[in-house]
Amino acid sequence: MDALSEANGAFALRLLKILCQDDPSRNVFYSPVSISSALAMVFLGAKGDTAAQLAQVLSLNTEKDIHEDFRALLTELNKPGTQYLLRTANRLFGAKTCEFLSIFKEACLWFYHTELEQLSFAKAAEPSRKQINAWVSKKTEGKIPELLPGNSIDAQTRLVLINTVYFKGRWNEQFNEAYTREMPFRVNRKEQRPVQMMFQEGTFRLAHIEEVQAQVLELPYAGEELSMVILLPDDHVALSSVEKHLTFEKFLAWTHPDCMKSTEVEVFLPRFKLEEAYDLGSVLQGLGVVDAFQQGRADFSAMSADSDLCLSRFAHKSLVEVNEEGTEAAAALAVTVVECCLESGPRFCADRPFLFFIRHNKASSILFCGRLSSP
Repeated sequence: MDALSEANGAFALRLLKILCQDDPSRNVFYSPVSISSALAMVFLGAKGDTAAQLAQVLSLNTEKDIHEDFRALLTELNKPGTQYLLRTANRLFGAKTCEFLSIFKEACLWFYHTELEQLSFAKAAEPSRKQINAWVSKKTEGKIPELLPGNSIDAQTRLVLINTVYFKGRWNEQFNEAYTREMPFRVNRKEQRPVQMMFQEGTFRLAHIEEVQAQVLELPYAGEELSMVILLPDDHVALSSVEKHLTFEKFLAWTHPDCMKSTEVEVFLPRFKLEEAYDLGSVLQGLGVVDAFQQGRADFSAMSADSDLCLSRFAHKSLVEVNEEGTEAAAALAVTVVECCLESGPRFCADRPFLFFIRHNKASSILFCGRLSSP
């Protein structure tokens, strides 16, 4: 595994913990690889403490050419001719009153396939908002038509960072709709809700992790380049206790081929659809990216000579739909010793809160992270 995949994975799970910690009943869904690539583009234009904070949060080795690594990753993720559809796109929208350096704009285009577009936030705030939303809608096949809500752009807006990701994939082994039945999903000890529970029996990679008392199941998509990995606590275990122990190193160990064994298993998985929106400004400041959002402290002198330039908004919205056919979503390995014992006649029944990850297997990258707590 290369350093970038490891850095992206560490960032993904740090972000997951922050988004999950406030409310155990909250559903969560986002694309960490999309967020990290967008932030790396901002890092390209940052200097001083602003750059140092971004590098630390993203776990970047600044001595390496990380922008070339991101370019290779984005090229791999967006390659044509796959059995799935995956499209990532970033764009910076800057105020027309700011003068951006041509070397920065050229680097954005080369490394991140991204253009910097300048809009008149001061004189045409609402048309600017609509123009940004139209761009996002086009990039997500119309799945995210209204990323920026009304009044989110005004005369003080300097720089808006937008990143989108769209994924649609078919299961390698599809669920038969004839077997889908209504079943209760236990939100917590006191509450349950009916869900449409899909079912299939087949050979899948499965493990039981004694350390946190949970099952891990891998459901590959057609072509097996991408997989959904589901982390389901045992019946008597709270999902929050699993989240507390989860790190990227443990995720790698728990999903390592030496741990997960192909076995005949009965799989029960609810049909579900999640649509989540985040203004990541406060989240990123909680992680340590402070200066970038503060006028007078932000140092984007590698982007523009304008000393007032700061990141005004970082909007991220993602959508996932899981059904019998598949999933549609828009938005050196050290193996620790893990006990991986399987019960006889394994049954994987996701009728209670669980975590799920959509992973690009070749790139060892987590494309999406999610928590289904309340369908």
